[in-house]
Amino acid sequence: MKSQLILNTKRFVVMTTDTVSTVFAYWFAFALRFNFSIPDVHLNMFLSTLPVLVIIRVLCFYFFGLYAGVWRYASMNDLLRILKATILSSCLFFAYIGLVYHLIDFSRSVFIIDWFIIVFLIGGSRFMYRLFREFYPVRVNRTKKRVLIVGAGRAGEMLLREMKQSVRIGYKPIGFLDDNKAKKGLRIHGVPVLGKVDDLAKVVDKKQIEEAVIAIPSLTGKEMRRIIGLCDSAGIGCKTVPAISDILNGSVHVNQIREIRIEDLLGRERVELNKEQIREYLTGKRVLVTGAAGSIGSELCRQIMKMEPEQLILYERVENELYRIDREFGEAFRGKGYVMVLGDILDTDRLRWAMDTFKPQAVFHAAAYKHVPIMESHPLEAVRNNIQGTYNVVKASLDSGVDKFVLISTDKAVSPANVMGATKRIAELICQGMNSEKKTKFIAVRFGNVLNSAGSVIPLFKDQIMKGGPVTVTHPDMTRYFMSIPEAAQLVMQAGALGKGGEIFVLDMGEPVKITDLAQDMIRLMGFKVGDDIDIVYTGLRPGEKLHEELVSQEEESIKTMHGKITMVQSPPVDWPSLRTRIETVLTINGNDPTKVLETLSALIPSDVPHTPREQS
Repeated sequence: MKSQLILNTKRFVVMTTDTVSTVFAYWFAFALRFNFSIPDVHLNMFLSTLPVLVIIRVLCFYFFGLYAGVWRYASMNDLLRILKATILSSCLFFAYIGLVYHLIDFSRSVFIIDWFIIVFLIGGSRFMYRLFREFYPVRVNRTKKRVLIVGAGRAGEMLLREMKQSVRIGYKPIGFLDDNKAKKGLRIHGVPVLGKVDDLAKVVDKKQIEEAVIAIPSLTGKEMRRIIGLCDSAGIGCKTVPAISDILNGSVHVNQIREIRIEDLLGRERVELNKEQIREYLTGKRVLVTGAAGSIGSELCRQIMKMEPEQLILYERVENELYRIDREFGEAFRGKGYVMVLGDILDTDRLRWAMDTFKPQAVFHAAAYKHVPIMESHPLEAVRNNIQGTYNVVKASLDSGVDKFVLISTDKAVSPANVMGATKRIAELICQGMNSEKKTKFIAVRFGNVLNSAGSVIPLFKDQIMKGGPVTVTHPDMTRYFMSIPEAAQLVMQAGALGKGGEIFVLDMGEPVKITDLAQDMIRLMGFKVGDDIDIVYTGLRPGEKLHEELVSQEEESIKTMHGKITMVQSPPVDWPSLRTRIETVLTINGNDPTKVLETLSALIPSDVPHTPREQS
């Protein structure tokens, strides 16, 4: 309320200023035209037409948004709006004089003089205010931190202006660093470019720099690590700004300087979606998501709700997690069409009830067991959940007449060397095989690890660092693919929109990340030093783990799609009737004989290394 009152007061002051300027400009035009001795007839004309001019000017200024801008950010765009508003208002006023007074007893030169004066007054008042704020910012009684801006591009310039103008940012910009040699020695708003990024340590020592802010939103993960390393060596802190695309679309501001996150070190580009294609796929449709409260499932649900489906059905078996997401959606999507369903994908009756009751047109199957070592120890549970569960959802979708079914798969399904990967590969094969039956289009989407998902290394490393270490890494050479949860969810929706049925899509995961590098980065980002504060300990590969994952097997062919971040893979054809019989045989296994399960899985999916489970529930 207080901020709105302040805003309304400011707008009133601006409108009052413009009104006074309009009156003065009009009077001054008459005064100049008649050498400051205005005849009575023209003075009467001035007084009788003044109210009309004021109304026309204010309405035109409002129409062109002159009261919606912020004076201290006045720019060339604002000047163009001022020119358009004054030209239109002058033309309308001229038309009024012509229609009502037929231009009798009215000097035509007044129009021209008035226009020049009003442009000068309206534009000048705004730019003078900006000039005053830049050279005489509001003073606050606090010491500002001496900061170095890394990057003298557009984001760096925007950040500098915000630092100079804002009373909330406690930074004093001392200089820029930029690897563009042509910029060295130049000044941006009076602040010099002091050298290249590699000169950081020298500049820090010479200028008593306390902190660096990276203002290069397009940096790769490798370049970000290099700058962080230079800051560490120089003994100063390091922060960054949001992505320039987010700044430009208004979702964040350049002054929202923040700590560097692990996502920044991946250097992943912003996902560009074909929203029209996704809206055609999901808007106004009934959509069901299994595993709806999990890491991927819940983010999928958030992204789907933004597409305004007719109804979203969140199908989840974990009561506490369903309660949590229900609370979240109750605040974020109040009044929107969604429903929570507590149910298990192994419960065929519950599944069919949900399908018959809500009649979804699209299904995203995210429910699965994903933890490799635990699935190695419990292969029968992996088969039940990942194969039987998928089979149940697939059959229920077919019987219910679902239009599209999207399976969330994994890179571990490629040449699987563990139980989890084998079960997910079989789930892919089920979708491909079932695609030939009835009208439902089945699509699988394959990708690697997602940051901060339940059971991933990021939460584990954070917990270990907070406890003082050590951070445990299985092998010094181990690598994994990573992407953020929102990125994965958005691309899954895009792949679902692209799919025509029977495809396996692979998301662009970028370059694989060395887990040791990830651990070292996290230790540094949390304010500790590797070795001095927190040790890294190598524990050896766990059952079922590979050193390196892959997204496409040697037997598969990669095919580009219309979306640069999504690739389709062509797998060798399979004898689906025979494979279906063998899969159904696997599903009949019961009891506590893990060896039999492993033997059957190996026959279905040749694995690199057969593993013997240590225990079985």
